[in-house]
Amino acid sequence: MPNRFFVTGTCTEVGKTVVSRALLQAFIKRGKSVAGYKPIAIASHETDEGMRNHDALVLQSSSSVAVTYRDVNPVIIEHHAALTYGESPLDYESLSRGLSRLQSQSNCVIVEGIGGWRFLLNGMRPLSEWVIEEKMPVILVVGIQQGCVNHAILTAEAIMRDGLTIAGWVANRINPGMAYYAETIAALKQNISAPCIGELPYLARPEERDLSGYINLDLICCE
Repeated sequence: MPNRFFVTGTCTEVGKTVVSRALLQAFIKRGKSVAGYKPIAIASHETDEGMRNHDALVLQSSSSVAVTYRDVNPVIIEHHAALTYGESPLDYESLSRGLSRLQSQSNCVIVEGIGGWRFLLNGMRPLSEWVIEEKMPVILVVGIQQGCVNHAILTAEAIMRDGLTIAGWVANRINPGMAYYAETIAALKQNISAPCIGELPYLARPEERDLSGYINLDLICCE
């Protein structure tokens, strides 16, 4: 089993943080020490300690090892445009150092991306470049909504074209009223070669729940 996974999504707001929490909890149930890592995030609110991102705080609280906020989220930006169009490029080496530090403290690190697979930063360069450099296996989050089959297939193709392994994908039901749910899942399973390692139902306040039962770690592809 790999000791780190990169969690990406078919789009923004598809539940990467919820799935990352579920993965962390599932590994904890297996007796593993785990840490969440959100290397880059956009600030959601200000605190006495500085800017904070809600998703990073969820990962921090879901980790089984003691980690500071800065360990989990070393780069926090005030707004989206500063990431993509900012004059000061992000240092990928610093992201790698942060990842290595968390790996030295735990059995497994769950790395949550930002946006989708081709989220642009560093002067129009995608974060996926860093993931490729690190050769991380990827877990794809598919937000089950209209158009998700197309988005999921295109994202999976891009990840594999980049030479990375999709360790698994997770269906997250973000639209409880969507018709043909079962048919959508069947289409995804038929068209994505990686295993479906979990299905999360629509839940209120999932960041406060035990989600470990929705993930099957035995199905993860370990190529």
